[in-house]
Amino acid sequence: MVETISAAQLRDRIEAEAFDVLFDTRAPEDFEDWRIAEAENVEYSGSDDELIGEFDPEEYDADDDVVVTCATGRSAGKFAGYLAEVEGFENVSYVDGGMEDWSLVYDVVPIATEREDLELLQLQRRGKGCLGYLIGSKRTGKAALVDVTSVTDAFEDAAAERGYEIDRVFDTHIHADHISTGRELAAKYDVPYHLGEPASTRDPQFEFDAVEPNETVEVGDVPVKAIHTPGHTTGMTSYLVDGEALLTGDTLFVESIGRTELQFAGEDAKAGARVQYETLHHKIGTMPDHVKILPGHFSLTNCGEYVDVEPGMPMFSTVGEIWAKNEIIGLDEEEFVEHMFDNLPSKPPNYERVIETNLGVYEPEDDDERTELVLGPNRCAATEGSAIADD
Repeated sequence: MVETISAAQLRDRIEAEAFDVLFDTRAPEDFEDWRIAEAENVEYSGSDDELIGEFDPEEYDADDDVVVTCATGRSAGKFAGYLAEVEGFENVSYVDGGMEDWSLVYDVVPIATEREDLELLQLQRRGKGCLGYLIGSKRTGKAALVDVTSVTDAFEDAAAERGYEIDRVFDTHIHADHISTGRELAAKYDVPYHLGEPASTRDPQFEFDAVEPNETVEVGDVPVKAIHTPGHTTGMTSYLVDGEALLTGDTLFVESIGRTELQFAGEDAKAGARVQYETLHHKIGTMPDHVKILPGHFSLTNCGEYVDVEPGMPMFSTVGEIWAKNEIIGLDEEEFVEHMFDNLPSKPPNYERVIETNLGVYEPEDDDERTELVLGPNRCAATEGSAIADD
């Protein structure tokens, strides 16, 4: 018997350890570039309906609970049928939408706050490592959305399920790893779309509601202050929510810091690293130790391993914790600048085209191209692994 499951159901099965084996039927090079940690690669052609990779059914039990995924679901469905009909496996499921849909799965996680009226939700894009946010004012029923991706349903549903009216939409910067739909969502609800005013240095081909450095806007009765934090990009703006939580975009992560060479390159590369150092030490590092750091991403390896975080759990640190443990931040300026260019991870897939899309310079042909442009991990950190020292 072959069952069809969604990518969200696959997430639930992974968390519950409710299967024996997960096969991924994509080509080996695609599997090596990005995969789910629990998966085994067995290449199978959905077009030709034939086994290409090596597969020995005797290594498995016929009553094993088997799940199959691929790029879009087609090859997985064919291989699932082969397992059931030819090899006699009794419990086989395949993921409808495959890895494309896996890249769209979100977890919505509450972040504890000091103020009772303030609600902060962290939206975790499990297969890619993107983090977005909902800032809610419980008393007024108003909410803002921050760093909205193409999976707008996740953000809209999070607001609707809690009875919020979407009042503003923010982006921290012009993203290089995912396509922002902040403008589209703001237009849908006829509300302001905010970028920090310094984003104008990137020459976006659209109008936006600029927030000046150190300007405060209200979400209901929750103050949100714009803090210009350049380094990852010239226009990067972090948002200080009610004085207790800083949404840092790609400036500072729980386990690392943001890379700088996606915008700053050539002669400007080291200058960009110095700007990042200045931002970290003289803007964020001077904030009170208790301020929560809520980043725009978490690190996910090509092998599908999560670095220093657990999906479905709050992903944040504090200024005090990071300054005590982050080994990169502990370097002096010259060491920091040199470190920023040692052993950098590969760049995000199609990042130049993604930037052009987010600037309004390029328009993807259709939804399929939009999805294809952003598949894979985000790779926005300056390190492959964690920069946090072991206790």
